Amino acid sequence: MQSLREGHYAPIYVLCGEEPYYVDRVYEYIASHALDEMSREFDQQVVYGRDVQGGDISPIIGAVRGYAMTGGRKVVLVREAQHIKKWDALEAYLSAIMVQNVLVICYNGKPDKRLGIWKKAQESGQVVWLQSDKLRDYEVERWISSYIHNGEWRKGIGEGREDVRFDPRVAPLLADHLGNDLSAIVSAIQKLVDGRPEGVHTIDTALVERNIGISKSYNIMEMQAALIRGDVVKANRIAQYFASSKDHPMIRETAPLFTFFSNLLMYHYLPTKAPAVVARELGINPYFVKDYEMAARRYPAGKTFLIVGYLRDTDARLKGINNPSAKDADLWKELLYKILH
Repeated sequence: MQSLREGHYAPIYVLCGEEPYYVDRVYEYIASHALDEMSREFDQQVVYGRDVQGGDISPIIGAVRGYAMTGGRKVVLVREAQHIKKWDALEAYLSAIMVQNVLVICYNGKPDKRLGIWKKAQESGQVVWLQSDKLRDYEVERWISSYIHNGEWRKGIGEGREDVRFDPRVAPLLADHLGNDLSAIVSAIQKLVDGRPEGVHTIDTALVERNIGISKSYNIMEMQAALIRGDVVKANRIAQYFASSKDHPMIRETAPLFTFFSNLLMYHYLPTKAPAVVARELGINPYFVKDYEMAARRYPAGKTFLIVGYLRDTDARLKGINNPSAKDADLWKELLYKILH
């Protein structure tokens, strides 16, 4: 994106992966900026892979080989390229590229890199290859925090939002409810900012609960808080709710707990517990340092080490390892008993 903003366009882009957010951002930037409005009418073409006759890319390559009618560059944008089956013409094109033109190939999923065409594309100095993979569940909260901190959300919302701030608890709440769908997360953040009442300048958990439909009492933040306090009844009540809801798969809900207790184990061995040092070393918002201080009093280092092991074991069982039949409700009950007793 930095290269594109500086006006440097490669002749070929292969944008692929299971996470469409970054693919769409690069695609939309090229579609909107590679040509001016008048030139787009004549020299920009959008093709869908499913509409390519015989699944052969030859007509697309024929188009990108042409000269621009307006004297600049031609831009050919290919969506849903996974439907294309015959790539011979692209392989030939790699040996004689029209460097002034731009070909963008958007491929939902991952191309089979064992095929000669993709090996050649990756080895070519003329091809920009972007593979956008889904974030793992434990990575989502940090991604949201970074997105908010860097002000990325302002770019899609408009002017006059400089006075808006986010409560640090919003990131884990969104991560828990929305999972790793980055487009849904970005859309939710835009909805929160644009949908806030007049005069409200802080996006807090109450606003999230009202606008995104998240339960105040039954989410992973409340579960974590219950574990920190040692509240057996509330932790088990939330676990029962999770087990009965398809929106709260256990394999996703335990990921933030694993991150928290792994960080807690690190906290125990930090040479100094000064809040600024803890925040820096654990990579957390200073707001959450108090949670680690409280949890450390309840869970000594040895117990924390065992809890991290319990969470690892539960994750393996959720993936079918040494678990022929146990359901989420049973696994939650067992896990919480081990943590709290």
